[in-house]
Amino acid sequence: MWALGAHWLEPLRSRALWWFTVAAQLSLFVQVGLGVGLVAGQDIQAPQFHMFYGFVGIIAIGILYSYRDQLRHRLYLLYGFGSLFVMGLSIRALLVGGAR
Repeated sequence: MWALGAHWLEPLRSRALWWFTVAAQLSLFVQVGLGVGLVAGQDIQAPQFHMFYGFVGIIAIGILYSYRDQLRHRLYLLYGFGSLFVMGLSIRALLVGGAR
């Protein structure tokens, strides 16, 4: 929501926005990595769609990153809507059996 607001309100465009965005996106990579480690090393069975949503989230972050130069004039909209999409994937992953 911060990135969407920054599209219209210039005072919201700060370096902190990008630090928080990077931290949120890196946390998804850490969560998926830890999940892969648990499934591979501890023989824990995770629901298939839970894993699917995690990997789709990583792919979505890669797509956001790859389009940043082409959509430089709409960068805040790209990251605002893209981050909401990734958040929706994360919530859906929790709902299909992640948090026990």
